[in-house]
Amino acid sequence: MAKARYEGYSEGTPTKLVKETFGDTKVYAQNAKSILNPATGFIAAYDFTLNPYRGCQYGCSYCYAAAFSPNSQMRQDWGKWVIIKENAAQILEKELETWYKKNPHKFPKIYMSSVTDPYQPIESKHQLTRSLLEVMLEYRPTLVIQTRSPIITRDIDILQRFQRLRINMSIPTGSESVRRDFEARSPSIKARLNAITKIKQTIDPLKGFIPKVSITITPLLPTLPEDEAAFIEKLAIADRIVIQEFHASHNRSLVAGTREEAQGIKQKYAWWYDLEQVNYMKFKENLISRLPSVEIKEGKDGFGYE
Repeated sequence: MAKARYEGYSEGTPTKLVKETFGDTKVYAQNAKSILNPATGFIAAYDFTLNPYRGCQYGCSYCYAAAFSPNSQMRQDWGKWVIIKENAAQILEKELETWYKKNPHKFPKIYMSSVTDPYQPIESKHQLTRSLLEVMLEYRPTLVIQTRSPIITRDIDILQRFQRLRINMSIPTGSESVRRDFEARSPSIKARLNAITKIKQTIDPLKGFIPKVSITITPLLPTLPEDEAAFIEKLAIADRIVIQEFHASHNRSLVAGTREEAQGIKQKYAWWYDLEQVNYMKFKENLISRLPSVEIKEGKDGFGYE
């Protein structure tokens, strides 16, 4: 089958036109053939990954998912385009029905999402992720939601109905200046912490299920020394902290790795990266000593539900 040609990112007549613009983001729409993909590698403990969108408006400089862009032009413009899987909810229901026909007594384990943010800004308009949550409620999966977005608080009414839910909130640094350098399009650190606080404080345990909460400091970015103590103190709201170094760098497309953009930004923080292993271990030790009641895990070990 011929590859889709996206308007603005292809030569010749495009087969996918820009449906709308959302800020500076080109938005395309297409139907998905499948929405549940077998989980492998880093998250092989799950049965499926679930990505409502392709592409991500946050466009973080270090994001490995850029490697899976439709073409090299879109990889370079990571963050400025997104593809909506319009039929995602209908496909999900069919695939979950198929799962239970084959596995009538086994709840699927689903990781949402592996190569996009299910609560990126376009979700506030299209509510695609919300529609998927509504479908999943009927099938009672074990669900992990990976996001950096406070938009997730919109769905507290649904989230509290999942018996087996973990929310992974990505907060790679405790310093706003560092965040702006590495992920300028993403929500503030304060907004992310406030979102977790709101989720935990809003849900009445007599009326709903309070989700497990991880804060994923992945990749671990520098936190300025003057910010570290206050940042670690705020992390106590989670039951788990996950830390991880940068992915290895790759120049080839379709290979997950840290992008050149992030490698350039790292030079600004030579005081950290010239002694990266030492600083990583110091930060890890500080987490362990200051958060005795919080589980501290590294890399792959931290991304399971339990």
